Amino acid sequence: MARMYKSRKGQSGSSKPFVTEAPEWSNTDVDEVTKLVVELGKAGHTSAEIGTILRDQHSVPNTKLLTGKRIGAILAENDIGGTYPEDMMNLMRQAVRIIEHLGSGNHKDIHNKRSLEITEAKIRKLASYYISEGKLPNDWRYKRDELRLMVE
Repeated sequence: MARMYKSRKGQSGSSKPFVTEAPEWSNTDVDEVTKLVVELGKAGHTSAEIGTILRDQHSVPNTKLLTGKRIGAILAENDIGGTYPEDMMNLMRQAVRIIEHLGSGNHKDIHNKRSLEITEAKIRKLASYYISEGKLPNDWRYKRDELRLMVE
């Protein structure tokens, strides 16, 4: 979404190579990996952190290749996770930090006022997507006053 609000063209990223099965050197025990994902989820880690931990400490390069499901799907099956999707929660936390910055004597910081507007626009755009997908209730609305309660 960066290109929508910037005059730059954005960066091109590399794509993952097409692979149909896990490498020989990786941990291939499906039950063990699923248990690790559930344990790490209960410990309060996000799905991105869980993926990094599995890659770095448990030699699992790609959970979806091994289990056939994404980390978020495994967490959802075991009723672990927040009430809001992870990407939306990250944006809401970012908005809270900017609001705190503006409220602590930096009310003339016009650049961060604009970044708050942009972040809130991203939250509203994501919310409309998640409402259409059924992950948020139809009457959900973004309210700056209630933001801190939603994040905590």
